[in-house]
Amino acid sequence: MRGTGVAGGAGGTAGGAGANLLALRSHNAALVLDLMRTAGPDGISRLELAERTGLTPQAVSKITARLREDGLAAEAGRRASTGGKPRTVLRLVPEAGHAVGVHLDRDEVRAVLVDLRGTVVGERRARLDLGAGAPAVLASVTETVRETVAEVLPTGLGRALLGAGVALPGPLDHTRGVLHRVTGFPEWDGFPLRKALADGLGVPVLIDKDTNAAALGLAAGGESGSFAYLHLGTGLGAGLVIGGGLHRGARTGAGEFGHQVILLDGPPCTCGDRGCVEVLCLDAVARGDLEEAARVLGAGAANLVGLLDIDVVLLGGRTVAAAPRPFVRGVGAVLEARARRTGQDAVPVRVAPGGGRAVAVGAAQLVLGPVFGRGDGWERGGVPVSS
Repeated sequence: MRGTGVAGGAGGTAGGAGANLLALRSHNAALVLDLMRTAGPDGISRLELAERTGLTPQAVSKITARLREDGLAAEAGRRASTGGKPRTVLRLVPEAGHAVGVHLDRDEVRAVLVDLRGTVVGERRARLDLGAGAPAVLASVTETVRETVAEVLPTGLGRALLGAGVALPGPLDHTRGVLHRVTGFPEWDGFPLRKALADGLGVPVLIDKDTNAAALGLAAGGESGSFAYLHLGTGLGAGLVIGGGLHRGARTGAGEFGHQVILLDGPPCTCGDRGCVEVLCLDAVARGDLEEAARVLGAGAANLVGLLDIDVVLLGGRTVAAAPRPFVRGVGAVLEARARRTGQDAVPVRVAPGGGRAVAVGAAQLVLGPVFGRGDGWERGGVPVSS
């Protein structure tokens, strides 16, 4: 796919249908494929595809013929027409391609295998120590991914697999696939994780922060507008979607939510500063004081709302999943108090869908998004070009 493929600079190649999908011959083909995806199993006719994309019927016919030849599209029956013969409708073939999503946390790795619709068809988890050194971590990730794929695709990594998206705590360089000083694990600074995993797996690899990946997954799943995803687990961070697009910042450093200082001269944080939201929140969780943890989290969320005027705050991560009510209630109370002071409507607070696999599923969208002509934030990926 020109300009929107996932293979650039990631290393490795996939065979079979996966290679065909990565080599989609135009952005227009990706747009057509995306419309088939959103149409669901009921399918969509060529005439509707032409109307929705603005392409000529002849161009649509050529594109759909290629997609069918590559096994990506199939007939879904016929639909009555207002005149002439019934229209043939086409649907996406979800099993024609797969992507891996990996959540590389400080103490465990979770891998999911998803089809072209983003449906999870395989999953594995394993204990992990992010501080055990690169060789041990890479071996664990590679083994977990291979086992996840083998359960569903007996032919293994080289068949119908588009690539792997890997999400982990930041900061990191999303563009180059290089880690910075991962909070609590400075020894990873400068490590080329994307290249190392691509070499080990033999497929294209993309990396991003765990919070960004989860936000991508939420956007792909239908969450619209501007929202903040706050992830509380072994650390605390945020994924920011502004106007439908993921906001990474000029240096891919946006979303370091947990390291905003709210208590000068407070307890030391693993980032090297003092009084960060993360250390205050995690300390409260360790004491079993979830009300205080939620109050601290709410203070940080109120800062985001004041700065960005977002539509909704979504909470996730294993700590929230273990006790969602006190966090939704506590963060909501802080935002409601802020709204009363400012005379505005309170920003709603909800638990993000997806549970413990939200980051891994979102990581798979790093691979799937470009396949359907969509950008990093799952915003509509442009307009048709000459065909």
